[in-house]
Amino acid sequence: MTVQTDFRGGGTPLAPDTGPLDNAVWSALTGPHAHLAERVGAAARYPDDVYAYAALADAADPAAWADLRTLVGPGTTVKIKPVEQAPPGWEVVGGGRGVQFVDTALRAEPAPEAVRLGPADVPEMLDLVARTEPGPFRTRTVEMGSYLGIRHRGRLIAMAGERLRLPGWTEISAVCTDPEHRGRGLATRLVRAVAAGIRERGETPFLHAAPDNATAIRLYESIGFTERLRGRTLLVRSPGTSADVRRL
Repeated sequence: MTVQTDFRGGGTPLAPDTGPLDNAVWSALTGPHAHLAERVGAAARYPDDVYAYAALADAADPAAWADLRTLVGPGTTVKIKPVEQAPPGWEVVGGGRGVQFVDTALRAEPAPEAVRLGPADVPEMLDLVARTEPGPFRTRTVEMGSYLGIRHRGRLIAMAGERLRLPGWTEISAVCTDPEHRGRGLATRLVRAVAAGIRERGETPFLHAAPDNATAIRLYESIGFTERLRGRTLLVRSPGTSADVRRL
């Protein structure tokens, strides 16, 4: 895992403590997104229709995994990050790696042509996500933060918004542009605009990308983001079966 420190964002003073970023999902669920959290002890998760991820206070603590099993039930698949391996009894059924970037030199500024998106826009947002595959986006993901979009002749062609929000930091996510409208800098303008809103709250933007998404990584680095770490996501199945519930 590559870790860097002493980040400075866009000419601002020293960025806030980077510690919450090491376990960003947990920091969000126990912080600014606590109102969205489903939690048992040292385990928490978002509802599936918001953001299908769970987190542990300490992935090395067997008690946290026991709390997660209580939270999700037996024989249930769940995504969890960051975690390198699951304890005995938990089946790993998938996974991958991600790259975390933080704002170190981003020029944040409004995008006059951008419009704010909300629950009424979700069908269009889901359609754009299906065409562009920017990453997880569900029917209630829009509740996690502010989303901005750009329309062409009334049709949504690009968007970006806020996902994980933790003390001092907010993640920029769902950055996508319709294939027919790429090459016009729409994604960059939206990232800068979303970042402007984050900065107004006194927070620092960060984001994630798949390590094999060279196009996205080049874009983020070119506009002022710096790689901070790489971590693993696991899709795991909890011990037991649904029959265990019926026997209780």
